[in-house]
Amino acid sequence: MTAAHTLRRHPATTAGVVWIHASQRAMRTHLEWAVGHAVGDALRFVWQPQPAEPGAERAEVHWSGPVGTGAAIASALAGWRDVRFEVTEDPTPGSDGMRWMHTPQLGITAQRIDASGSIVVPEDRIRGAIDAAGTDGRRLLAALDDAMGGAWDRELETYRHASDAAPVIALHRVG
Repeated sequence: MTAAHTLRRHPATTAGVVWIHASQRAMRTHLEWAVGHAVGDALRFVWQPQPAEPGAERAEVHWSGPVGTGAAIASALAGWRDVRFEVTEDPTPGSDGMRWMHTPQLGITAQRIDASGSIVVPEDRIRGAIDAAGTDGRRLLAALDDAMGGAWDRELETYRHASDAAPVIALHRVG
């Protein structure tokens, strides 16, 4: 007689960061509620002035939780059009890492990322860019820049540098 073993699959956990690069002060509670609802906990962020946009504020929150939490956070924040933000979710064995970027002018984009945080562009997207560009090198560069979220990076870069000394909050009760 043999013993039967039951394998229990535990949900994969991951970690990430939420950067609210710029938001009006009046949005604080709404954004805390939106992220808190996405992670299943009441939250209060540490807000700092955003020097890149007078009158705006910024916050940085590190989180850990089940795979998919980053998507839930990005979806919750995407409803607030006038907010500049980024959300990352680290890769795990079996799931790609992701980075979502949002600006009021461009809306939201999602990019796959590797373990070091570099954007990974899928082969089919690269082949499509090559095919669409033909022999036009400038068109190819523009398509590859778009595939990597270049417009979002350029728009958010000033806001990222302004937050280099921001306090960090860690969420551990996610999920």
